[in-house]
Amino acid sequence: MRVATWNVNSIRSRIGRVEQFLQRQDVDVLALQETKARDDQWPTMGLEALGYEVASHGLNQWNGVAIVSRVGIEDVQRGFEGMPEYGEPGALEARAMGATCGGVRMWSLYVPNGRKIGDPHLDYKLRWLAALEASARSWVAAAPDLPVALTGDWNIAPQDDDVWDIAVFATSTHVTPPERAAFQAVVDAGFADVVRPHAPGPGVYTYFDYYRQRFERNKGMRIDFVLGSPAFQSRVTGAFIDREERAGQGASDHAPVVVDLAD
Repeated sequence: MRVATWNVNSIRSRIGRVEQFLQRQDVDVLALQETKARDDQWPTMGLEALGYEVASHGLNQWNGVAIVSRVGIEDVQRGFEGMPEYGEPGALEARAMGATCGGVRMWSLYVPNGRKIGDPHLDYKLRWLAALEASARSWVAAAPDLPVALTGDWNIAPQDDDVWDIAVFATSTHVTPPERAAFQAVVDAGFADVVRPHAPGPGVYTYFDYYRQRFERNKGMRIDFVLGSPAFQSRVTGAFIDREERAGQGASDHAPVVVDLAD
């Protein structure tokens, strides 16, 4: 079984690339982030023709997550327990969705950006991650034999060599101690980065800004991850970052991350 995660940066703009990626890499389950589409705007016809089902969670032109699967989609959950609001009371953003696909519990996560140090959005990001850690810990306790994958755009570079120049990011979000501690708390809850052992750094990134040929100059960040529960970790046989999917006209600014699992 092959699973993947990808911040697609608008599904309607890149549906053709998504369909081609699924076929080229023979992916069974794909978690998508930043889809930027309401559920009724999703271009599902081509995916369904290829044998995939789609479960999406999109409220407006911002954020949005989805799971695309050819091995079934069951027990879909939009948002997780305790997920904090942002903005007006009751405003839960479309940033998390879980589904069971082929016996694996997949979560597509689009962690809040944080914007800048001192911004209320950074406080929201930390509260969001704390709630995720608490929920994830409870999922493993309730069903330790169920493989669970927390996949997506985490908007955190947990190590200094996960950015092309740590000095450039010294006063930025994504690398601050509180954000890294929040990421580590999820790891401490039992969820390991299953990709890094197969695609070690430095110089291995998943995100490249469109600015000043950052991709061509390999000036990127490693912020997209697959964190697996112990039951998921035990099935991993390989993983890689599809860097070339970031190349070419009309590419997302993120590269997909792919993980292979034993049956």
